[in-house]
Amino acid sequence: MYRFLIVIEKANGNYSAYSPDLPGCVATGRTRSGVERRMHEAIEMHIQGLIEDGIKVPAPCAIAEYIAVPRKGKKEVAETA
Repeated sequence: MYRFLIVIEKANGNYSAYSPDLPGCVATGRTRSGVERRMHEAIEMHIQGLIEDGIKVPAPCAIAEYIAVPRKGKKEVAETA
């Protein structure tokens, strides 16, 4: 089983996602769950293509971490979930 990090971004009216470990493997969707489902399908297809082409599937190595920075001043940036 493979396990790859995906990054989901909210855009204007939809969501997009990509995997840092699989360049070119991207997906979009109207909802977060939709883009997650499509990204799962995209990763499966990407890996299958690599295998069929005789290319080694890269080892997952990307990690993600949130960094907390105190807010200063009167203007606040909108929080995202």
